Formats: sequence, C-alpha cells, structure tokens
Amino acid sequence: MCTLAGPRVTSSLRPSFCPSPDRLSGAAGAELSDERRSEDQEGPLSSTPSLQAALASAENMLEIDLEALAEIELQKEEEEATTLGAPRVSLASTPACKDSELGIDHPYYDVARHGILQLAGDDNSGRRVITFSCCRMPPSHELNHSRLLGYKKNLKAFYVVHPTDFIKVVWTIFKPLISHKFGKKVTYFNYLSELREHLKYDQLMIPPEVIRHDEKLQNMRLGRTPPLVKMPPPRPPLPTQQFGVSLKYIRDKNKGELIPPVMKETVTYLKDKGLHSEGLFRRSANVQTIKEIQRLYNQGKPVNFDDYGDIHIPAVILKTFLRELPQPLLTFEAYEQILAIISVESSLRVTHCKEIVGGLPEHNYAVLKYLMGFLHMVSQECIFNKMTGSNLACVFGLNLIWPSNGASSLNALMPLNLFTELMIDFYENIFSSRVVPCGTSL
Repeated sequence: MCTLAGPRVTSSLRPSFCPSPDRLSGAAGAELSDERRSEDQEGPLSSTPSLQAALASAENMLEIDLEALAEIELQKEEEEATTLGAPRVSLASTPACKDSELGIDHPYYDVARHGILQLAGDDNSGRRVITFSCCRMPPSHELNHSRLLGYKKNLKAFYVVHPTDFIKVVWTIFKPLISHKFGKKVTYFNYLSELREHLKYDQLMIPPEVIRHDEKLQNMRLGRTPPLVKMPPPRPPLPTQQFGVSLKYIRDKNKGELIPPVMKETVTYLKDKGLHSEGLFRRSANVQTIKEIQRLYNQGKPVNFDDYGDIHIPAVILKTFLRELPQPLLTFEAYEQILAIISVESSLRVTHCKEIVGGLPEHNYAVLKYLMGFLHMVSQECIFNKMTGSNLACVFGLNLIWPSNGASSLNALMPLNLFTELMIDFYENIFSSRVVPCGTSL
C-alpha cells in the first residue's frame, strides 16, 4: 500500500508531516508495501515513542519553537498574498470528495468527511498508493489531527510535493535525529510532473487548488525560456509485447491464444512450486528484477523463474501484468455494477456476481476464469500459504477493476474486494454455466 499527499488551502503549500498540521499545508506522498516486515516497520514520525523523545530533545536543545515559526511563516505568506491581491480560500468552500462520505456513526467519519485520504491504486512497483490532501486539513478544533498520525505500515517511500524553504530547513535540522531508514525514504518534488516517474500519475486524485498552484509554479519557472527539447514520438509496441497492451493485441500476436503467455507461465510455475509459500502475492520483489523480467517478456525472450530463486517474483509479475492492462480485466463497463454488490442481499450476491461475470466479453471471461481457477486453488491451500479468499481479494481486487476516470476511492475498496472474494470462494458456481474455448483451462 502507498500514500500521496496534497496541499492545504492557504496562501502557500507545505508538507503534511510537519509538527503543526493545523497551521501547515503541502503535498506529500508515500509508498507502502503489501507486507509488514518487523525489521523495517516504521510508522509516522509521531507514532514512535523514541522518535517523539528525540524530537522533544532536539527542540529543547536548539531552543526552536516550531509552532511559533510555523505561525510566523504563515503570517508572512498571508501578507504577501494580500499585497498581491490574491484571495484566501476558505476551507469551508473546499468540498471533500463525494466518494469519501461515510455514515455519521462510522469510527472514521470525522476524517472521511473532509476527503483528506484517497486510495490511488498502485505505484510503478506494485505498491499501494494513498493520497493525503493537506489542502483539505481543517483547523485542529474541527478535527483531531493525531487521528491522522496513527497509521502504521511498512513505509517504502514518502514523497513531498511543493515543499517550502521553511519545511526544508526543519527537515535538515531534524534529519540527523530521525531513523536513517526513514530519512532515505523521503524525496522532495518541486512539481507534480516529477511524480510520473514513480507513480501512475493519472490515478492520483489531486485537488484542483494543488493543480492550480503547480501551474503557477510551472509558469514562474517557464518565465526563463527553457531550452527546446524535441521529444521523439512514442514507439509502437513490439510484436512480442506483453505488458501495457490489450488482451486483443496479445491474442492477435500469439496465433489466437486467449491466455497471454506471461499469465500462463507465471500461473503454471506458481501452481507447481508456490502453492505452499506463505504470504504468496502479498510480498514485494526487487524492482529492478521485475523490470528486467518485463523487458525479457516484451522482447519475446524466455524467462526461467528458477534462475531468480524467489517464488514471489512470478507472483509480482502476474499482478503487474493485470495492473498494466489498458482496460481492466473486468472492464470499465462493469465498474458501477460491481460497486452495487454491497447493496445486494447476502443470499443473492453469488447470483448477482455470476450475472455480471457472465456478461463480460468472451476473451475477458476466458482469462478471468483461468485466473480465478488458479486463485481458488491457492485459497484451498491457505493452511500453508495463509492466503484465504479474503486475503487474495485484498491483493487482486484493485488489479482487476478500476474506473475509467482515475483511481478507485477508499469507499470502493469494500465492494471491489467483496466481488473478488465471491469469484474466488464460489468459483465453481460462478464460472460453471458458460463454456470457454479449449486451451484455457488450468
């Protein structure tokens, strides 16, 4: 899982991890892996007692009142905005994302109603991404900010967008006192476009005010005429391409075979050697290794997973293939129907799921049946691999379906995972009525 943050609506933008969140704003991002590992488990800055003590000690040692500095910084920028005639935007006029609304009795209703956190799919390495929009942070009297600091996961990367000089100074002061591992995970970006190298930018739900601020910064930068760089036209996919192309393209280039070679090879290998591997599909793998294997597949070269000595590599390759399809396996058209599964009576959900799956195009249906048959087989060995249908659904749900306009919201997680779990647990019932062409069975 991964996080990304966005700026608060004041006259400037400041990162979210600073000591006084009710006074500061910014855009920040982080990435979290699917698996918690005790040797690398680090939460937010304020969640570790030793870190709190270190920060408190540093404050006393350096006699710096960060709260006062933040207030001074904010007042200076407000004065500048007033001088320039820039209106200050009220938080009350900043609507939260409509998908973030929960029932008033929900334990995190106070957070969700502001639309501060949004799920944004996976990053380029297959790790979950969450956007944290600091521009939607209300004053501390409206929301207990400590509620946002108790999220503990295996943090893999933390991206800060639009940092001010104040934030950089504070980070420079306290970096020596913070965990070395965490320090290496923090990266500053001056512009949103820099995120494209690390994240699927189009999936990020970036608030309009953040985009406007970014455009302003870009225009200021372009005030100095940049050198013209001629970009080469995009290259067409290779005839042997497997990643980032449609199922139809792969079928047409592979003599009409419905099951893509990369899926067939990874499933076959995992079925033979990985069914008893604990945490199958939950563990990450070396990013460079994954890219190298993708390159081999795209060039039509053979891949021998035995050479890598890690059963989780073919598992990550399978998830990556699904995630990089131009259109999700369950299709954009089925997205709203799948979300509605949560409102269907429990006893009718399997039937409803079967109807939706039965309405998929033939090729999508055949590939989905092949995949679900394998995941059902994995779940049958959960006593060894600890991967129940529910656990597998959490891993595969967002790799099978996403909306055409951006990423799924946090509210969509439950129905998407429920639908995926139904397909895995009731595989034989859901996929029994429709015949698929020969050569598509496990």
